[in-house]
Amino acid sequence: MAFIEPITLTARGISLVPLEFSHEEGLRAAAADGELWNLRITSVPAPNETRGYIDTALRGREQGHRFAFAVIDDASGTVLGSTSYHDILPDVKRVEIGYTWYAKRAQRTHVNTICKLLLLTHAFDTLGCNVVGWRADNFNFESQRAIERLGAKKDGVIRGNVLRRDGTIRDTVMYSLRRGEWPEICSHLNYLLSRPRD
Repeated sequence: MAFIEPITLTARGISLVPLEFSHEEGLRAAAADGELWNLRITSVPAPNETRGYIDTALRGREQGHRFAFAVIDDASGTVLGSTSYHDILPDVKRVEIGYTWYAKRAQRTHVNTICKLLLLTHAFDTLGCNVVGWRADNFNFESQRAIERLGAKKDGVIRGNVLRRDGTIRDTVMYSLRRGEWPEICSHLNYLLSRPRD
């Protein structure tokens, strides 16, 4: 039995559905909203790379180290982006949340907060994780701020860690959240979602 079994996570009009080839057109359209593949600090697939992106994610699921979701707007049924559990370590009950990107129209909205609440709730309350981690490109300041807004703690920086799509070598900023910190963070995320939005 896999540590993470296929499951759909739903709350507040957003669903995280196990990523499949049937999401290819939706992912392509979401990435086109803002031409996100042109950002050097993200892993968003270019239009002609979308099928390969899904194939890689599905192989990661088979191998047990990644579980990717399509982010769906329940009202319209449209794909808003994708997010994943990755670097899954069942023995120590640790997962990371990443490969996260959204169509431009969904950025700076409630969508990311809902997705993180769904993923964290499942990780801590269902999977029994001890730690959930994140990583961000050292130049992706927006992602770093978003992770910090969740209440995650900065663990440090791994220098010269991986290649970016443009061939440059990035430093990776690491964050984590421990099980004992989760109840307060859960309350905080629910508070953020309950506030009136401007």
